[in-house]
Amino acid sequence: MRILIMAAGSRGDVAPYTGVGVRLREAGHQVTVAAPESFAALVTECGLGFHGLPADPRGPVRPEAGPAARQEGPAAGRGGTAALIRTAAAFIRDLGEGLADAADAQGAELLLLSTTTAPLGWHVAEARGIPSLGAYLQPVAPTAEFPPVVGGGRSLGRWGNRAAGRLALRVVDRIHAGAVQDLRGRLDLPPVAPRAMRRRLERAGWPVVHGFSPTLVPRPADWRAGLDVVGNWWPHVPADRRLPDTVEDFLRAGPPPVFIGFGSMAGGEGERLSELAVRALRRAKVRGVLQAGWAGLSSAGTGTGGAPADGALQTGGTSTDDVLTIGDVPHSELFPHMAAVVHHAGAGTAAAALRAGVPAVPVPVTADQPFWARRVAALGAGTDPVPFGELSVERLAEAIRKAVDEPSYRARAVRAAAALDAQDGAGEVVKKVGELGG
Repeated sequence: MRILIMAAGSRGDVAPYTGVGVRLREAGHQVTVAAPESFAALVTECGLGFHGLPADPRGPVRPEAGPAARQEGPAAGRGGTAALIRTAAAFIRDLGEGLADAADAQGAELLLLSTTTAPLGWHVAEARGIPSLGAYLQPVAPTAEFPPVVGGGRSLGRWGNRAAGRLALRVVDRIHAGAVQDLRGRLDLPPVAPRAMRRRLERAGWPVVHGFSPTLVPRPADWRAGLDVVGNWWPHVPADRRLPDTVEDFLRAGPPPVFIGFGSMAGGEGERLSELAVRALRRAKVRGVLQAGWAGLSSAGTGTGGAPADGALQTGGTSTDDVLTIGDVPHSELFPHMAAVVHHAGAGTAAAALRAGVPAVPVPVTADQPFWARRVAALGAGTDPVPFGELSVERLAEAIRKAVDEPSYRARAVRAAAALDAQDGAGEVVKKVGELGG
């Protein structure tokens, strides 16, 4: 089939679908990924088709992150909740038009919809009369077992968790209401409220596969049939990809270092975070690898001034004897060489550290990150989370030493890695697509 994967957001919202896309291509399908333009190279180097979407991953917060969430882009912290809702609504309107254009341009016969694109992609699938499959990186269906993953709230009890989950979906539907109205008008579909559309799909048992590990989040027992947790989808890494020489040389020059990176978080805070990270590493008496990311971390302790949207420096960047700055280096190649991984607890990065069997120090920033941070800690494969807003040299150094010195963290991470290795999340997507196409 001609399959169109629709994904929008930051790198962590797009990269996992490259692994899924390659497996689908190997199964004989023609696969295109519709994503923000800045990820064109990420997709095409995997041999997949690409269609650009008018959605800037460095702009407003993703709608599922909630209107009060900390922003990733330059609009961070300005204008209050009402301004953020208006910005998110404008982002969603542009995204809806882009998704419709992508489906038409590619002649898609099946849509794979991410958490971000599904509330709009449903209407495109209806208008074009083609099937769709949810391919989610977060568990968003309400459950009694945990509260909504966005917001970082602790359990409210079984009834409270389900009620909060329903409320979270109503907020998402409200934010999408204007864009859905516009999109359905463009697609010559009769008006329907987003909440009504969601209920229609729930009654029909619309299938959703979730690309995270049941080792970290077991499938909730109260989920309806058709909501499956299949295992992580790993970003595709070409077979001939190797670590840059500068990284290899640094690894050989001393004991295993500690990785620190915040991914697409903390834009504009590079100078503060760089100084904090370098001081914490030295206070903990460990070597370090800083991934520049969108914050622009630098081993010089001054920040790089911000990294490009594609992940930044291609090889080494700035370095000192004990700290190296890197850019876009696959976590699957780098993390196994680390003594510990300090990360923002994004779903993909948290899973990559587990896959490597390396202890984690989660420093969640916003959205679903506190959820994943607590899951890693509960598994015993990482320290208690250090909330980004409470980050200090002393707290980070203490957590790093704890992760490196306490053997139980590594032992449990290694155990989790064995479980993840036995799971084939992308293979399960291929099977589900085969069922839909059959």
